[in-house]
Amino acid sequence: MIPYIETMKGAFDLKGKSAIVTGGNGGIGLGIAKALAECGANIAIFCRNMDKAKVALEELSEYGGKYKAFSCDIVDMKSCIAAAEAAFKEFGNIEILVNNSGVASAGKFLDMDETLKDWKFVIDTDLTGVAHVTYAVGRLMRDAGKGGSIINITSNAGSIVNKGIGMSPYSVAKAGANHFTRCMAVEFGEHDIRVNAIAPGFTRAGFGANPHPMMLEMVKAQQPLKRMGEAIEIGSLTVFLASPASAHMTGEVITVDGGYTLSC
Repeated sequence: MIPYIETMKGAFDLKGKSAIVTGGNGGIGLGIAKALAECGANIAIFCRNMDKAKVALEELSEYGGKYKAFSCDIVDMKSCIAAAEAAFKEFGNIEILVNNSGVASAGKFLDMDETLKDWKFVIDTDLTGVAHVTYAVGRLMRDAGKGGSIINITSNAGSIVNKGIGMSPYSVAKAGANHFTRCMAVEFGEHDIRVNAIAPGFTRAGFGANPHPMMLEMVKAQQPLKRMGEAIEIGSLTVFLASPASAHMTGEVITVDGGYTLSC
C-alpha cells in the first residue's frame, strides 16, 4: 500500500529517486527532465539521437544529480528491454517512468497512400511505443517491489478533433494512450505502481517550438488564456504526479491546454 503524506514538508521532493524520460533529449521531454532533476531526481534519457542527448545531459548537469542517456527505439521491443535493463543496472532502481516520445503527421486520411504508412508510423510510435516501454520498465518495477509512478504524455488531441489540421493518426494514438493509462492503472495498482497521463495542448516546445501562424491564430481565437504553454509547465505537473503529493491519484488524464478544449 502506498503511504499518504502527513505534511507538505518534502511532498514534492524526488531526492533519491530515478526517472526514465523517453525523448528527454529535447522539447517537452527535456523540460520534464529538467523539472524532475531540479526536484532531486536522477535522470535516464531514452532516445535515438545520442548527439542531442549529450547536449541535454550538459544542461541537466547544473542540478547535481546523476544523468545518463541510453539508446532506445521505442518502436522496437528488444531495444526497449535492453535500455530498461541497462538503466536499472546503472541506477539501481527506477521509480519514475515518463513516456514522452512521440511523432505526428499532417494530412487527410483519404489522401494517404494505400499502405497507410503515415498512419502506421504514428500509431506504432505514439501508442505501441508507449506499450513497449511500459512493458519493459513496468516488469522491472514490479519485480523490484518498490512501487513507482508512470506518467504518459498524451495530448488534448486525444479527446477533441482539431478541425482543418488533419491529424487523425495522432489523435487516435493519443486517445488510445489515454485509455491505456486507465487500463494500466487498474493492472499495476496491486504492485503500488500508479499510472497517470498528462494531455498538453499547444506547447512552445517540440512540434510547437516554431508555431505556424495558423496555430497561433487558433490559440488566440479559442483558448481562454491566449497563449501557448511552456515545457516547464508540463514538467511541473510531472513532478506532482511523480511525487508523494499525488500518492492517491491513478488512472487520471489531466489536460493542460489553457482551456483550449473548452471551445472545441
